[in-house]
Amino acid sequence: MEKITLPERPGWRAQAEELGFTFADMHGEPYWDETSAYRFTLDEVETMIEDPATELHAMCREAAARIVESEELMARLAIPEAHRDLVRDSWRRGDPELYGRFDLAHDGQGPAKLLEYNADTPTSLYESASYQWLWLEGQLELGVLHAGDDQFNGIHEALVARFAELFAEDEQLHFTAVAGAPEDYATVEMLGWAAREAGMGAHYCDLDKIGLSDEGQFVDDESRVIGTLFKLYPWEDLLRDPYADHVAPSGVRMLEPGWKALLSNKGLLPVLWQMFEGHPNLLPSFFEDDADMDAPGMDRVVRKPLFSREGSSITIRENGAVTEASPDDSYAHHPHILQAYHPLPVMDGFRPVVGAWIVGQSCVGMGLREDRSRITQDLSRFKPHFIRG
Repeated sequence: MEKITLPERPGWRAQAEELGFTFADMHGEPYWDETSAYRFTLDEVETMIEDPATELHAMCREAAARIVESEELMARLAIPEAHRDLVRDSWRRGDPELYGRFDLAHDGQGPAKLLEYNADTPTSLYESASYQWLWLEGQLELGVLHAGDDQFNGIHEALVARFAELFAEDEQLHFTAVAGAPEDYATVEMLGWAAREAGMGAHYCDLDKIGLSDEGQFVDDESRVIGTLFKLYPWEDLLRDPYADHVAPSGVRMLEPGWKALLSNKGLLPVLWQMFEGHPNLLPSFFEDDADMDAPGMDRVVRKPLFSREGSSITIRENGAVTEASPDDSYAHHPHILQAYHPLPVMDGFRPVVGAWIVGQSCVGMGLREDRSRITQDLSRFKPHFIRG
């Protein structure tokens, strides 16, 4: 793994604007940054990212099977008691999953370490699946990259195949996200694109415009009944929303399914450690109230709430003292876990995190974000990657 300085493609900003990639810059800072890229070898990708991520996902499914059978673990993960049967039934029915993203600490030297699993509403999908592939093609055409350079990126093709596996041709799917959030819309539109390519109908509706019919079914802003809904709305929020009472009676098929509430929850991390202690891709992790602070590696820990987004409400503690904290503390009221601190590599002043994308049950691609901070936050930069050697 290396960080390589490269020339930017001429006119890439105009291209991004034309394609609707309107958040390539955010808050006066670059989000998409192609002044450099990360180089990997094929063996490194296959043996240190792809295979371990696929294995981690299988382990997460084993953890889900344990959690749904344990009232204690459901409570530890703060699954609302009123909706635990919704989550359990979703798992027991075998409700199918679509996608997820592991965040991994990887330096190319030792095993990648799982930081967390964005298993329910992961974003950066458009950048990973589509725009960084356009970058690769453009740099190959310009001769900046070598003939034969590649990218670990079969995300779009895997999504198309997954939709075709799950749904009948011409089936009508709905996609929703919060209105006025360009990154969220790009994610659902990327999924809708894959669904259309697989032969389905794909309809978008803002989250706040979804309603209920007199018969108790969810309907969109044109009063069409929603049979299948992909929602970029986290289960931890939905399960605390009055609309949660209507999910099961409505008969709607949810993507991601209800059981993904268990895997998108940072309480998954101590459960994984309990089940697979010492696994090379896991870090020691404990629920805060029963953490063994004398365990190896626990002199430096990361304190994380069960629910948080974009690095919010996370602190790094070293020898009992807080040495770094995210400025946004909006998730601090949730229960916390402690995870052994594992430093990210520092490359040209930035710390990269590898996002390993799962579609179905296999790892099919990756995208990288980097931050100057030790806590990857909402203003991190997305970086393209390529494979050589």
